[in-house]
Amino acid sequence: MGKKAIIVGSGIAGLAASIRLSLKGYQVSVYEANSYPGGKLSEIKIDGYRFDAGPSLFTLPEQVEELFELAGKNTKDYFQYKRLAINCNYFWEDGTRLSAHSDVDKFADEVNKQLGEPKENTKKALKKSAYIYQHLAPLFMHRSLHKWSTWFNKKAFRSYLRMGKLGLFSTMNQANSLQFHHPKLVQLFNRYATYNGSDPYQTPATLNIIPHLEFNRGAYFPVKGMHDITSSLYGLAKELGVSFNFNQPVEKILVKNNRAIGIQTPSGDYFSDLVINNMDMVTAYKTILKEEVQPKRLLKQPKSSSALIFYWGIKKNFPELDLHNILFSNDYEKEFKTIFDKRDVYKDPTVYINITSIHKEDDAPDGCMNWFTMINVPNNQGQDWDKIKSKAKEFIIKKINNTLKTNIEPLIEVEHILDPIGIETKTSSANGALYGNSSNNKYAAFLRHPNYSSKINKLFFCGGSVHPGGGIPLCLLSAKIMADMIPNA
Repeated sequence: MGKKAIIVGSGIAGLAASIRLSLKGYQVSVYEANSYPGGKLSEIKIDGYRFDAGPSLFTLPEQVEELFELAGKNTKDYFQYKRLAINCNYFWEDGTRLSAHSDVDKFADEVNKQLGEPKENTKKALKKSAYIYQHLAPLFMHRSLHKWSTWFNKKAFRSYLRMGKLGLFSTMNQANSLQFHHPKLVQLFNRYATYNGSDPYQTPATLNIIPHLEFNRGAYFPVKGMHDITSSLYGLAKELGVSFNFNQPVEKILVKNNRAIGIQTPSGDYFSDLVINNMDMVTAYKTILKEEVQPKRLLKQPKSSSALIFYWGIKKNFPELDLHNILFSNDYEKEFKTIFDKRDVYKDPTVYINITSIHKEDDAPDGCMNWFTMINVPNNQGQDWDKIKSKAKEFIIKKINNTLKTNIEPLIEVEHILDPIGIETKTSSANGALYGNSSNNKYAAFLRHPNYSSKINKLFFCGGSVHPGGGIPLCLLSAKIMADMIPNA
């Protein structure tokens, strides 16, 4: 028998970690409190409608493909996806509409046609986004920030010389306001802060790295839906011999002589040569690591925003809508102040609608659509969420009706609601925050937990609450960074 590895949690990073460690020769066992794998990346089925429950944007597909390639498999035998021609459709209440073509030239033409913004401004912004990615991705996304070797190499030194150009010293909104003339285009590029639950009026302009992923690298759709990322990786892990134990909440990570030696569950203790924690870092320290030394500074960091999602079965087709759709608030800055300062929902929210039935017709009955209807909300700080959900639904319906010139309420035949409390309960995310700690300051990248414990030997971390951050690509990279620290069994 080879060395044993136990993984706490089967979120997307936990699945990737199980594959990587299995290929390193470990006998891997995954313990999951839920009855299913995937964490946030799960699905919901109601009365003929199917919804991807969580993340809805797919970028950097090579991070998924790499796992199959490492296992000597042909990705297409397990998982298929296609590049989107339209990344997102944008709508404003005054009737302005804009389709964000994945082709940069077409997108620049569209922006010029709809907003009068010079084409070169859009192209320059996306070139700047690519520049930020070129210099920051090797440092912040693909390596541990907590190892000296990351900081003392040629690539790192080249990046230090460009910190001013990389947006570290201004906010996203300040940078975008300088790049564009039209306030609607500033708003469109500001929305990328929400991709990791942050505020564009506070978060550093380094987050302008994100449009590069969507436009220059491409946005994609798995042909079987986002949940197929989970299903395909889960299938691969099982093929490799990974053992999954569902409905098995971990009560404690066992530590002896400053070394992780296994876990405690309701059904007994299980021992291993190393332990990987894929649970939210804050929740883990408050529960399964509560007897160990606490990283107090990290635990006190402000959390990211959360989401309020209405999964609606809509008995009508809206041809103007695509896979990704944004209905913008008339006052974006007030919306973010309400979320982060007042910890409430704004009366005129920006509404995101994801409709997978456009590309996967069996996700909704004929003539119908499956609307994943979401607004950004504060994380759970004890608010009255029943009251918030009630008024938020009114605000959302009003925004949809005013923007799309419709009466949506009679068309809703199926409804399921997920709020921050539900997110916290289902995924152990502290306060229901979607991305762990927020990125609303220039030091946020340095204030994430490393992919290993500096206090407990043989204890490692992966997932959206640790380095390098939240979202599918970064979660997969967290598993890669972590696994690269572990020698073969």
